[in-house]
Amino acid sequence: MAHFGVVAPAFYSHFNALEALAGELVARGHRVTFLHRPDAARFIRDPRVGFHAIGAGTHPPGSLDASLQLAANPGGPLGLRRVILDMAAGTDMLCRELPRAIEALGIDALIADQMEAAGGLVAEGLGMPFASVACALPVNREPGIPLPVMPFGYEDSERAHKIVEGSTRVYDWMMAPHRRSIEANARRLRLSPRGALHDCLSPLVQVSQTVAGYEFPRRALPPHFHHVGPLRASNPRSDVSPLPEIAPGRPFVFASLGTLQGQRLALFKRISAACRQLDAQLLVAHCGGLDAAQERALERAGATWVCAFAPQQAALARADAVVSHAGLNTVMDAIAARTPILALPIAFDQPGAAARIVHAGIGLKASPHFSGSAHLAAQLRRLLDENSFATRLDALAGSVAASGGAPRAADLVEDALQLRRLPQPIQGVASGG
Repeated sequence: MAHFGVVAPAFYSHFNALEALAGELVARGHRVTFLHRPDAARFIRDPRVGFHAIGAGTHPPGSLDASLQLAANPGGPLGLRRVILDMAAGTDMLCRELPRAIEALGIDALIADQMEAAGGLVAEGLGMPFASVACALPVNREPGIPLPVMPFGYEDSERAHKIVEGSTRVYDWMMAPHRRSIEANARRLRLSPRGALHDCLSPLVQVSQTVAGYEFPRRALPPHFHHVGPLRASNPRSDVSPLPEIAPGRPFVFASLGTLQGQRLALFKRISAACRQLDAQLLVAHCGGLDAAQERALERAGATWVCAFAPQQAALARADAVVSHAGLNTVMDAIAARTPILALPIAFDQPGAAARIVHAGIGLKASPHFSGSAHLAAQLRRLLDENSFATRLDALAGSVAASGGAPRAADLVEDALQLRRLPQPIQGVASGG
């Protein structure tokens, strides 16, 4: 059995998905250790999964919260540049610290989140096999396919292709600090030149939390790329509130903006007012972003129930619609539950996820900054009344159910890295020799 190291951005949603894959591998007899800055240890909940702290010199205990706050609210262009610089500093730290830790721990292979270049760079530099996992939208590039961070829909036309090309150039220009980090670390690790996330993916196996029917039409994904659907662990959070008693005969809406955006009181108030206009029951899960006084303010605005963490899959299974920031974890859970989505994309790959929601016909999108409660209510009314969303969700939910999730991802990783346990001979029957 192998010892896997896991390298991912220090975000709860990424650790949560990869922990599900780690748990599946541990159940098969492997050992799994996450490696990152000391503060990231708090994201690990499965006691079977290890964590090894590195980089305390540049990323000391207590520093992660500032990085998360910056990522959640970068503000204007200067704030966005600080986010990119912070991302580059994280890649530098991991590329510097990982080789020693890998050797000391006796790690055999890496599982590298697509959004952290260091995993692929270090694995290749050490001649170590590795798997790439897309916990967010895949970064694999393809002509005509908008980047995950772009809000554009898909269109196979010359005009649309020019928009994709132009927006990609702008994105690459903005990401120059991170490109320089990747280039410098590739040189230091004696690798061929490269400068972007999509240059750091595994040549052996790549898995994604998506399903093909949710994505824009893809024609150039490598043969070792696999859609496996959501990576979910069976162990629930200990701080999850129970699902409330939901009255029959009135619509029920679930609203969550994820672990980074849960502090957006004003946006939650507009969502609450919209649900009041519709006489809909609303459960808000703010993921610890609001205090008790703010929770009461949301109830006055129209929310029926407000909590830090709700049982998301159970809430989505019961909900008639979900209002979401379009984080991929919530999107995939909503598809599995056949729940139409009102997407309010805020940052990262959320604009691209929202564009794919509309393209797939499973929901609508609106501006989190400029949409008032009346517009949100009108969008929710469409989701509640129009049957076309349910039709498309039925088809995609079937794809999710058949995609395999964490068990299939573990199969693919074991097969690609030639680590699958051989079947044991039946007792009393000699094995071949």
